[in-house]
Amino acid sequence: MGYATSEHGAQAPLAVKILIAGGFGVGKTTMVGSVSEVPPLRTEEYLTHASVGVDDLEGLSGKSTTTVALDFGRITINDQLVLYLFGTPGQERFWFMWNDLVNGALGAVVLVDTRRLDVSFASIDFFENRGIPFVVGVNCFHGVRDRTPQEIRAALDLDPQVPLVLCDARDRKAGRDVLLTLIDHLMAVQERSTPHPVP
Repeated sequence: MGYATSEHGAQAPLAVKILIAGGFGVGKTTMVGSVSEVPPLRTEEYLTHASVGVDDLEGLSGKSTTTVALDFGRITINDQLVLYLFGTPGQERFWFMWNDLVNGALGAVVLVDTRRLDVSFASIDFFENRGIPFVVGVNCFHGVRDRTPQEIRAALDLDPQVPLVLCDARDRKAGRDVLLTLIDHLMAVQERSTPHPVP
Protein backbone atom coordinates (compact mmCIF):
# COMPACT_ATOMS: atom_id res chain seq x y z
CA MET A 1 0.00 0.00 0.00
CA GLY A 2 1.20 3.52 -0.72
CA TYR A 3 0.10 7.04 -0.02
CA ALA A 4 -1.61 9.68 -2.08
CA THR A 5 0.05 13.11 -2.30
CA SER A 6 -1.99 16.33 -2.37
CA GLU A 7 -1.25 19.23 -4.70
CA HIS A 8 0.53 20.95 -1.80
CA GLY A 9 2.90 18.01 -1.35
CA ALA A 10 1.34 16.78 1.89
CA GLN A 11 0.59 13.11 2.20
CA ALA A 12 -3.12 12.40 2.13
CA PRO A 13 -4.50 9.25 3.73
CA LEU A 14 -4.66 6.23 1.49
CA ALA A 15 -8.29 5.54 0.52
CA VAL A 16 -9.28 1.89 0.25
CA LYS A 17 -12.57 0.52 -1.03
CA ILE A 18 -14.02 -2.38 0.94
CA LEU A 19 -17.21 -4.34 0.32
CA ILE A 20 -19.48 -5.49 3.13
CA ALA A 21 -21.23 -8.47 1.59
CA GLY A 22 -23.36 -11.44 2.51
CA GLY A 23 -26.79 -12.90 2.12
CA PHE A 24 -30.17 -11.32 2.77
CA GLY A 25 -30.66 -10.15 6.36
CA VAL A 26 -27.20 -10.97 7.78
CA GLY A 27 -26.52 -7.44 9.10
CA LYS A 28 -24.66 -5.62 6.33
CA THR A 29 -26.59 -2.34 6.63
CA THR A 30 -26.28 -2.50 10.42
CA MET A 31 -22.49 -2.98 10.28
CA VAL A 32 -21.91 -0.13 7.81
CA GLY A 33 -24.05 2.14 9.97
CA SER A 34 -22.40 1.16 13.25
CA VAL A 35 -18.80 1.74 12.15
CA SER A 36 -19.23 4.70 9.82
CA GLU A 37 -17.92 8.04 11.09
CA VAL A 38 -20.23 9.88 8.67
CA PRO A 39 -24.00 9.52 8.39
CA PRO A 40 -24.30 6.38 6.27
CA LEU A 41 -26.00 6.40 2.91
CA ARG A 42 -28.77 3.84 2.94
CA THR A 43 -31.16 2.70 0.25
CA GLU A 44 -33.60 0.74 2.37
CA GLU A 45 -37.21 0.29 1.42
CA TYR A 46 -40.05 -1.37 3.29
CA LEU A 47 -40.85 -4.94 2.36
CA THR A 48 -44.26 -5.14 0.74
CA HIS A 49 -46.63 -7.84 -0.44
CA ALA A 50 -44.82 -7.68 -3.79
CA SER A 51 -41.85 -9.48 -2.22
CA VAL A 52 -43.95 -12.37 -0.90
CA GLY A 53 -42.64 -15.54 -2.48
CA VAL A 54 -39.57 -13.65 -3.78
CA ASP A 55 -37.60 -12.76 -0.64
CA ASP A 56 -36.96 -15.66 1.72
CA LEU A 57 -37.90 -14.31 5.16
CA GLU A 58 -37.52 -17.63 6.99
CA GLY A 59 -35.75 -16.88 10.28
CA LEU A 60 -36.20 -13.11 9.78
CA SER A 61 -39.57 -12.55 11.41
CA GLY A 62 -38.74 -9.02 12.57
CA LYS A 63 -37.29 -7.77 9.30
CA SER A 64 -39.37 -5.03 7.68
CA THR A 65 -36.93 -3.31 5.30
CA THR A 66 -34.43 -4.32 2.66
CA THR A 67 -31.52 -2.69 0.82
CA VAL A 68 -32.42 -2.09 -2.81
CA ALA A 69 -29.10 -0.63 -4.03
CA LEU A 70 -26.18 -0.21 -1.63
CA ASP A 71 -25.03 1.16 1.70
CA PHE A 72 -22.10 3.55 2.00
CA GLY A 73 -20.00 4.65 4.94
CA ARG A 74 -16.48 5.75 5.85
CA ILE A 75 -14.11 5.01 8.70
CA THR A 76 -10.67 6.48 9.34
CA ILE A 77 -8.35 3.77 10.66
CA ASN A 78 -5.45 6.17 11.28
CA ASP A 79 -3.92 9.27 9.68
CA GLN A 80 -2.60 7.09 6.86
CA LEU A 81 -5.62 4.94 6.01
CA VAL A 82 -9.31 5.60 5.32
CA LEU A 83 -11.75 2.84 4.42
CA TYR A 84 -14.73 3.49 2.16
CA LEU A 85 -17.36 0.88 2.87
CA PHE A 86 -19.85 -0.31 0.29
CA GLY A 87 -22.60 -2.62 1.54
CA THR A 88 -24.03 -4.89 -1.12
CA PRO A 89 -27.72 -5.74 -1.53
CA GLY A 90 -28.49 -9.25 -0.30
CA GLN A 91 -31.42 -10.43 -2.39
CA GLU A 92 -30.64 -12.58 -5.38
CA ARG A 93 -32.52 -10.29 -7.77
CA PHE A 94 -29.98 -7.50 -7.03
CA TRP A 95 -26.84 -9.62 -7.35
CA PHE A 96 -26.11 -8.17 -10.80
CA MET A 97 -25.02 -4.98 -8.98
CA TRP A 98 -22.18 -6.80 -7.25
CA ASN A 99 -20.19 -6.87 -10.51
CA ASP A 100 -20.14 -3.06 -10.52
CA LEU A 101 -19.69 -2.60 -6.79
CA VAL A 102 -16.63 -4.85 -6.73
CA ASN A 103 -14.70 -2.68 -9.20
CA GLY A 104 -11.72 -1.17 -7.38
CA ALA A 105 -12.33 -3.03 -4.13
CA LEU A 106 -9.22 -4.37 -2.40
CA GLY A 107 -11.12 -6.78 -0.18
CA ALA A 108 -14.39 -7.72 1.45
CA VAL A 109 -16.09 -8.72 4.65
CA VAL A 110 -18.58 -11.56 4.18
CA LEU A 111 -21.08 -11.43 7.04
CA VAL A 112 -22.77 -14.71 7.94
CA ASP A 113 -25.62 -15.75 10.23
CA THR A 114 -25.20 -19.19 11.81
CA ARG A 115 -28.99 -19.71 11.66
CA ARG A 116 -28.87 -19.40 7.87
CA LEU A 117 -25.35 -20.22 6.70
CA ASP A 118 -26.65 -21.33 3.30
CA VAL A 119 -27.48 -17.73 2.29
CA SER A 120 -23.75 -16.90 2.46
CA PHE A 121 -22.41 -19.61 0.16
CA ALA A 122 -22.92 -17.49 -2.98
CA SER A 123 -21.07 -14.53 -1.43
CA ILE A 124 -18.05 -16.66 -0.58
CA ASP A 125 -18.07 -18.16 -4.08
CA PHE A 126 -18.23 -14.66 -5.59
CA PHE A 127 -15.00 -13.50 -3.96
CA GLU A 128 -13.19 -16.83 -4.27
CA ASN A 129 -13.90 -16.98 -8.02
CA ARG A 130 -12.56 -13.45 -8.51
CA GLY A 131 -9.49 -13.93 -6.32
CA ILE A 132 -10.50 -11.05 -4.04
CA PRO A 133 -9.27 -11.44 -0.44
CA PHE A 134 -12.00 -11.54 2.17
CA VAL A 135 -12.63 -12.32 5.81
CA VAL A 136 -15.74 -13.89 7.31
CA GLY A 137 -17.54 -12.01 10.07
CA VAL A 138 -19.95 -14.19 12.03
CA ASN A 139 -22.72 -11.86 13.20
CA CYS A 140 -23.79 -13.28 16.57
CA PHE A 141 -27.37 -12.03 16.68
CA HIS A 142 -28.44 -11.20 20.25
CA GLY A 143 -25.05 -12.46 21.48
CA VAL A 144 -25.90 -16.06 20.64
CA ARG A 145 -22.80 -18.14 19.88
CA ASP A 146 -24.33 -21.51 19.12
CA ARG A 147 -21.49 -22.77 16.93
CA THR A 148 -17.74 -22.80 17.41
CA PRO A 149 -15.51 -21.06 14.87
CA GLN A 150 -14.22 -24.49 13.85
CA GLU A 151 -17.76 -25.74 13.16
CA ILE A 152 -18.62 -22.64 11.14
CA ARG A 153 -15.38 -22.84 9.16
CA ALA A 154 -16.08 -26.48 8.32
CA ALA A 155 -19.69 -25.77 7.33
CA LEU A 156 -18.57 -22.97 5.01
CA ASP A 157 -15.67 -25.07 3.67
CA LEU A 158 -13.37 -22.08 4.15
CA ASP A 159 -9.78 -21.99 2.99
CA PRO A 160 -7.58 -22.24 6.12
CA GLN A 161 -5.99 -18.88 5.26
CA VAL A 162 -9.31 -17.00 5.30
CA PRO A 163 -9.76 -15.34 8.72
CA LEU A 164 -13.03 -15.87 10.59
CA VAL A 165 -14.11 -13.46 13.34
CA LEU A 166 -17.09 -13.55 15.70
CA CYS A 167 -18.74 -10.15 16.00
CA ASP A 168 -21.84 -8.13 16.73
CA ALA A 169 -22.68 -5.98 13.70
CA ARG A 170 -24.42 -3.47 15.99
CA ASP A 171 -21.22 -2.76 17.92
CA ARG A 172 -18.79 -0.19 16.51
CA LYS A 173 -15.71 -1.69 18.17
CA ALA A 174 -16.60 -5.22 17.01
CA GLY A 175 -17.13 -4.00 13.45
CA ARG A 176 -13.86 -2.07 13.55
CA ASP A 177 -12.06 -5.21 14.74
CA VAL A 178 -13.44 -7.15 11.75
CA LEU A 179 -12.16 -4.44 9.41
CA LEU A 180 -8.73 -4.43 11.06
CA THR A 181 -8.60 -8.21 10.61
CA LEU A 182 -9.32 -7.66 6.92
CA ILE A 183 -6.52 -5.06 6.65
CA ASP A 184 -4.07 -7.48 8.29
CA HIS A 185 -5.23 -10.20 5.88
CA LEU A 186 -4.77 -7.92 2.86
CA MET A 187 -1.22 -7.09 3.98
CA ALA A 188 -0.46 -10.79 4.50
CA VAL A 189 -1.78 -11.66 1.04
CA GLN A 190 0.33 -8.90 -0.49
CA GLU A 191 3.39 -10.11 1.41
CA ARG A 192 2.90 -13.68 0.17
CA SER A 193 2.50 -12.51 -3.44
CA THR A 194 5.58 -10.28 -3.40
CA PRO A 195 8.61 -12.06 -4.86
CA HIS A 196 11.59 -12.07 -2.55
CA PRO A 197 15.12 -11.94 -3.96
CA VAL A 198 17.09 -15.15 -3.64
CA PRO A 199 20.20 -14.51 -1.53
